[in-house]
Amino acid sequence: MNIAFFLTPKEEVIWISINSTMRQAIEKMEFHRYAAMPLVDDDGKYAGTITEGDLLWHLKRTPDLKIRDTSKIKIKDIPKHKYNQPVSINSQMEDLVLLSINQNFVPVVDDHQIFIGIIKRSTIINYLYKNNLKQAKIV
Repeated sequence: MNIAFFLTPKEEVIWISINSTMRQAIEKMEFHRYAAMPLVDDDGKYAGTITEGDLLWHLKRTPDLKIRDTSKIKIKDIPKHKYNQPVSINSQMEDLVLLSINQNFVPVVDDHQIFIGIIKRSTIINYLYKNNLKQAKIV
């Protein structure tokens, strides 16, 4: 099964530009209650993932940094500790299972590496659950 059916399109995804500030990331994560967000570069390409941990570790490693000064720090300058591996929109659902073990979401890109959305781990689990029930003829 093609993954396009399970895609949450970019327009519905909370993501952030790599040129945004640390403060913007903190505020966006707080408002939406997310622990991680996809990063997108100026060309619309997937550029990685920023996590709460990345932000907290940066605060810890910069003892003189005050919250008000986080508006001067670009996301692209913060070390990232996690990279959610993207997949092509042409991938099959089965290709996502291994990635979803360690990722809350799997970024999806087109043939030019442009970020077009995500597939949530919960969507993958629901698909697998329903598929296994059908195969077992329990449904």
